[in-house]
Amino acid sequence: MSIAVLDKASPAASPSPSRRNMFAGAASVAASVAAVSALGSTAQAQASRTAGHKPRGLTDADIFNFALNLEFLETEYYLRGLTGQGLSQSDTGSASGEVMGGRKVQFRTPMVERFMQNIGRNEARHVRFLRSTLESSAIARPRIDFTAGFAGVAQAAGLGADFDPFADEVSFMLGSYLFEDVGVTAYKGAAPFIQNKDYLQAAAGIHAMEAYHVGVVRSSLYRLGPDVRDKARKISDLRDLVDGPLDLDQPIELDGRANIVPTDSGGVTFSRTPQEVLNIVYGQAGAGIMSGGFFPDGVNGNVQVT
Repeated sequence: MSIAVLDKASPAASPSPSRRNMFAGAASVAASVAAVSALGSTAQAQASRTAGHKPRGLTDADIFNFALNLEFLETEYYLRGLTGQGLSQSDTGSASGEVMGGRKVQFRTPMVERFMQNIGRNEARHVRFLRSTLESSAIARPRIDFTAGFAGVAQAAGLGADFDPFADEVSFMLGSYLFEDVGVTAYKGAAPFIQNKDYLQAAAGIHAMEAYHVGVVRSSLYRLGPDVRDKARKISDLRDLVDGPLDLDQPIELDGRANIVPTDSGGVTFSRTPQEVLNIVYGQAGAGIMSGGFFPDGVNGNVQVT
């Protein structure tokens, strides 16, 4: 199945560690997350935290280009899993980076495949929408490495050395869960800094779409039982470990109950700063990280580190 069938609607850089050292300290994920859990999160605390991370001197276009990096990552993931192919060059820009890893998933459950196809269509449209909005200022697709990225995730999160998100539909949904939750928090974190109301409205619409996506993924994974819920918890703990000191991320099961929508005590979902987002996709904790994980050469555009 081709992409046409899938979507018919037309500071100083820190050295990147090797794959063996990716997500340093991963053996102590549970202890590290527990150590910061007492910090909690409230809407007021989040507002205070993100207020100091406004990308200085950056335009709305810079923020949209930052989002485009993430949309490239998500779209290439879904297209490769659903069709065995990625975006065409007309959608990736000139001198776009190569994409390593990924293959067509053999789905066993038609409903799951339909859900993933729906999400994949949406993500491809996000790429095209952002590129058409940005026009000549749109970045090209950066180099993406699913093989190294997921190998690091599997090792650090304790998913097993043989974890492959393209091996089966459940693994594919777990890989989707890794990305979709990050997309929701990234768009929410960027919203306060967008000046143009048209851009803000568009970002809000994409944020809502990403939230719909992760709601489907989280609920689908929850229904698969304790073993899958535990794997999803490990991914959540890993995101929490590398993105910063606050215990913000939430698994799909919390205190023995379904936790499909992660919110604080006020029913508000949390935000991530650009650096927190980059730490997750680069697979490294700390400030000033410039590359690694899924983006071996870093992301493109003016939002690099904050």
